[in-house]
Amino acid sequence: MRDTPSILPLTVTDLVFEAGGRRLVDRIGFTVARGGLTVLIGPNGSGKSLTLRLCHGLLTPAAGTVSWAAELGTIAGVKRHAMVFQKPVMLRRSARANILHALAAAGLGRGERAERCAEALERFGLGVLADRPARLMSGGEQQRLAIARAWALRPQVLFLDEPTSQLDPGATRQIEEMLAALRGEGMTLVMATHDMGQARRLADRVLFLHRGRLVEDAEAHAFFTGPDSPEARAFIAGDIVW
Repeated sequence: MRDTPSILPLTVTDLVFEAGGRRLVDRIGFTVARGGLTVLIGPNGSGKSLTLRLCHGLLTPAAGTVSWAAELGTIAGVKRHAMVFQKPVMLRRSARANILHALAAAGLGRGERAERCAEALERFGLGVLADRPARLMSGGEQQRLAIARAWALRPQVLFLDEPTSQLDPGATRQIEEMLAALRGEGMTLVMATHDMGQARRLADRVLFLHRGRLVEDAEAHAFFTGPDSPEARAFIAGDIVW
């Protein structure tokens, strides 16, 4: 990976997404440079999850563009960005087989698949659960597996859509520690969350969305101590923002 060109910056320009006759993402634009953890926050329905899916390529915008540096979003036929969802999608297989399947789908050879899988299981504390059916694991274990599976693909950018919203405080703390470690190792993370405490703990940068629009783009400390917009001030205060 040291010799792999960087796919960053990610540049989002005038992004629009519509469904059911409604504009749900309205001319959003921002750039994500290498490193750090960018958090998307905002009220329910503000467009956070849709924006992540548009960036990852799971949805097609009605207008606007999502572009990677030098068109390197895919290198050697393999995407260099991965996504972890609010509710992990697990195959009816063991934890180990879930990781191996993702690596096989990425085109890796048998030997490298086995090596990366073992490394991921060990890295995220899943070695003793390797042969357990993934769908019988607890919510926190499944989310750790989802992150391990994504990490095994060696992404340069990891998108996370409210990864701890269904977890108890202990499991949430474990996931946050994992994300902080990945950031410390240089991985670029972009995460949607509705948890203000989590955003304060983890964010380097905040993108505040409201009604499908990007209202503020600020360094995290500046945002939480003195947001510019009345919508952001109300949101931080815990008021209902429509």
